[in-house]
Amino acid sequence: MSNDIEALRVIARAPMRTVRARDLDHLLTHPRRTLGRLVDNGALTRIAKGVYTAPPDGYDGRTWKPTLEAAGLAVGTARFGNRNAILMGIGAARQWAAIPRAIGVTTIAVPEAGRGPVELDHGGSAHFIPRNLDRIDAVLERTELGPALVTTRAQTLFDLAMKPEQGGMPDEAAAAIKNLLATITAKDLRKIMSRHTRANATLRAALDTLEREGRHG
Repeated sequence: MSNDIEALRVIARAPMRTVRARDLDHLLTHPRRTLGRLVDNGALTRIAKGVYTAPPDGYDGRTWKPTLEAAGLAVGTARFGNRNAILMGIGAARQWAAIPRAIGVTTIAVPEAGRGPVELDHGGSAHFIPRNLDRIDAVLERTELGPALVTTRAQTLFDLAMKPEQGGMPDEAAAAIKNLLATITAKDLRKIMSRHTRANATLRAALDTLEREGRHG
């Protein structure tokens, strides 16, 4: 029982209420046994292999599940640390309602390469994209699991335009670019473009559209 209480306390206080099982090895005698018991009684839910979340607001982990975007951010945060995972690309487009329907993939910017997609227990997959996080324009947004970073609308448009194939949903990326374009100004987009050395035809066309429509910012 003391193991259960200690585990719940640690997980509920962790960034995005999420930890990896191995992060509890130094705290609990039998962490995996304890986690399994807490999942069985609904105090926790497993969101990916070896990754566990404390449901917010007293929800029952046997029936509650996080959104795909929150789950992907939680896995990235558990792996790389607080504020070292940023919702980007089609994941951020979902956050900004630029992709109105639910999709089965989300994309997370992280500081390290070599991490493959993670299949999430409640469906869908999270793709981890290596980026220099200091060069990403992001804002802190509320999620059901706590505050997390999300690329701004202009940064999201830039990322989708430069690499529409990330996440394997180029049609959704193209639609999101059009929807995001209606929410930003030429100044917003120039700010992002100035941080990078490349701009492709899609970005140049987007900037031309904003300037032609008089949305200078």
